[in-house]
Amino acid sequence: MISALNNSALPLTFLGPQGTFTESALLQVPGADAMARIPSTNAAAALALVRKGEAFAAMLPIENSIEGGVPATLDAISNGMELRIIHEVVVPVSFVLVAPAGIELADINAVGTHPHAWAQTRDWFGVHLPLASHVPANSTAAAAHSLLTGTDAFQAAVCAPLVAEQTGLNILAAGIEDNIGAVTRFVLVAPPGSLPEPTGADKTTLAIPLPEDHPGALMAILEQFASRGVNLSRIESRPTGQFLGHYEFSVDLEGHIRDARVADALRGLHRVTPEIRFLGSYPRADKQPPLIRQYNSDSAFEDAAAWVDSLL
Repeated sequence: MISALNNSALPLTFLGPQGTFTESALLQVPGADAMARIPSTNAAAALALVRKGEAFAAMLPIENSIEGGVPATLDAISNGMELRIIHEVVVPVSFVLVAPAGIELADINAVGTHPHAWAQTRDWFGVHLPLASHVPANSTAAAAHSLLTGTDAFQAAVCAPLVAEQTGLNILAAGIEDNIGAVTRFVLVAPPGSLPEPTGADKTTLAIPLPEDHPGALMAILEQFASRGVNLSRIESRPTGQFLGHYEFSVDLEGHIRDARVADALRGLHRVTPEIRFLGSYPRADKQPPLIRQYNSDSAFEDAAAWVDSLL
């Protein structure tokens, strides 16, 4: 993946504008700092550039330790032309409250920021600015940059410290996040191609539609993982948009598609729901290998296959 970045003449894109946590995540990918980088206004726009061949890959937030999955990213990756996650980055999240010169805390009655940032600072605002309302923005950086124009209906913004440094806005308060140690997980998404090699500490992401709603339908999906010793690190339902009550499941599991237990689970899932979408196998950011019991190891699957073959 690193050599692919270095050899690509296409730019990378990220959820902009400049200075977002997403750009910080992108710069942690080896080779990304040497490539052209263009901001996108939202997840769908970023992935559209990738799908049209105008960007090599897009960095997007996919999960937050406080709010869970990022719906816009999950939906944009799972729908449309197939894409693959090839890398993940986990970034610590800390926020500052910024405003133009001359604005004080007492002057603020509305604050602009991304909904996830607002959710992570509610307690602070409940104590210090309980009457302030939230004005949603596409990103924390976009809200801060809007303050420079003076045209938006808010007097302050919640953003990353880097944005305050880049814009020159005054920091009215720092470290305003409610949960110290919160992190956001970002993924680098590219067109289908060569998979990252297994490292022994990998993750696989799937979009699994529920083909028919009936008692035990979810169990039929989950047992494909449980019977093969595949641990799920994230599972959440997303509406498909087809009709009320029609959902698919967005899933992260421990392991690589080249691991025998994972490949066998995917075969079982395909029998249950043929419209399953494979979204990539890639190295885990925390480099933590999964706990695999001996009877779920690759050698155990190989021995079992050889035993059945011997019977035939």
